[in-house]
Amino acid sequence: MKKFRLLIVLWVLFSMVPGGFSQIAGTAHDFSTESWAPLNNRGCGVCHTTHQAVNLLSAPLWNHETTVVAGYTLYNSPTFDGSSTITEPGASSKLCLSCHDGTVALENFGGTTSGTNYINPSARIGGVAGNDLSTEHPISFDYTDALAISDGGLFPPTTTNSGLGNTIDNDMLFSSRMECASCHDVHNRYGVSHLLKMSNVNSELCLTCHNK
Repeated sequence: MKKFRLLIVLWVLFSMVPGGFSQIAGTAHDFSTESWAPLNNRGCGVCHTTHQAVNLLSAPLWNHETTVVAGYTLYNSPTFDGSSTITEPGASSKLCLSCHDGTVALENFGGTTSGTNYINPSARIGGVAGNDLSTEHPISFDYTDALAISDGGLFPPTTTNSGLGNTIDNDMLFSSRMECASCHDVHNRYGVSHLLKMSNVNSELCLTCHNK
């Protein structure tokens, strides 16, 4: 019965994503031809499983080893008004960093912990420099109307239309905090290159939040 319930949960999750795996095909998260992934587990199984999932509230039926970094060098700038609320990456961002900080092998899923294929952080293609987030767009900070007012160069997130159907706060933030998935969608539901939530031609995505 427990296994049956898990299958139902997985079916519901994917029924919420139009096109299912077809959305991911051809993107950076299409693992169907990767030699490091077992032939019978090159699709959703790299990240999700119906059985013996990792117990993470932030990720349903999670299957991948999580990042081993205990502390990151965080973004810091005298012009960053959100510096007082920035913290270690939030739960959803740590899932991204499990591959993208280059400390966990791509094939370390389903109980495997001895993989040898890593995203190369020094190549700066899809990865950060190990534990160094200081040169990336800041994540895991409170993006609130109060921040927008004090900064003067941001749109208030609770009233500004994101262009995705609702406000910035509803469509892009996680408990009013900026995370990796504020701008990126791992399942490519929007069909935009680099797994973005919208095109960044003419800085369209940037200008959703930045009033410049």
